Amino acid sequence: MKQTFYSNGKLLITGEYTVLDGADAFALPTKYGQYLHVNEVETQSVKWTSFDADKSTWFEDTLSFSDIKEGKTESINPVTQTLVKILHTANSMNPEMLSDSKGFNVVTELTFPRHWGLGTSSTLINNIAQWFTIDAFILLKNSFGGSGYDIACAQNNTPIIYNIDSPTPTVKSVSFSPEFSNNVYFVYLNQKQNSRSAIEAYNEKKSNITTTVNQINSITQELLNTNNIERFMELLDKHTAIMSDLLETPPVKEQLFPDFTGSVKSLGAWGGDFVLAVSKNSDTAAYFKQKGYTVVIPYKDMIL
Repeated sequence: MKQTFYSNGKLLITGEYTVLDGADAFALPTKYGQYLHVNEVETQSVKWTSFDADKSTWFEDTLSFSDIKEGKTESINPVTQTLVKILHTANSMNPEMLSDSKGFNVVTELTFPRHWGLGTSSTLINNIAQWFTIDAFILLKNSFGGSGYDIACAQNNTPIIYNIDSPTPTVKSVSFSPEFSNNVYFVYLNQKQNSRSAIEAYNEKKSNITTTVNQINSITQELLNTNNIERFMELLDKHTAIMSDLLETPPVKEQLFPDFTGSVKSLGAWGGDFVLAVSKNSDTAAYFKQKGYTVVIPYKDMIL
């Protein structure tokens, strides 16, 4: 019997880094995501094949049940090592999955290029959690770590406010449909960032974090409620300025797009993947493409 699971990708609009210290994170699930297909077989192993958005195979391996149960592998492939770690954690949360089965063929399919940073790992973890019928937030915590906002996006089809500052994370569905959404774009910078390294750097630099969290929360709340594009851009710029001071890093607009008429805000780990671009001008996409950034996605094409 074939089982199929699906999880949404994610974009973090406000609360990057500070979500780890209790800030409200405003995040948007994307129209892009990842499928996981499972078929039972007679092998006492997991044959795993992963396809990128262009249907090319980017990972393939066979994992023995014993390696998964022990949480170790002789493979030097870092993808295999990571996958064994996740499956080992999942199995420790529901040992019946492997003890009762003869084996599995597993196929994953991304609907976005995996280098885009829309949640290759988080969609995988949420899909594995669905397969093992376990809590995805606990699986994340015990394997990769992180705030978990990406897991919340994987599970929800609406904009969300996510907060980690409680015994269990809270996820609140919110309304966000600004009248100026046609002026909002997501631009791919093609500079992949390591989220864990970025978080380590943030933890070394942060100070007066309670004040910062309160400022970020205030900005997030107003962002959700304004239908004025000028005020929306002011709030994005204010958020960017706060994080720039905290991270001791120049804003991406200052570094790459100083002549852009509008706002450019880093999303997630600063310096890579997607940025949010908002302008009253009608030539936003042309501006970025002229600069050599060819992946410019309108809001309506990216967000659920």
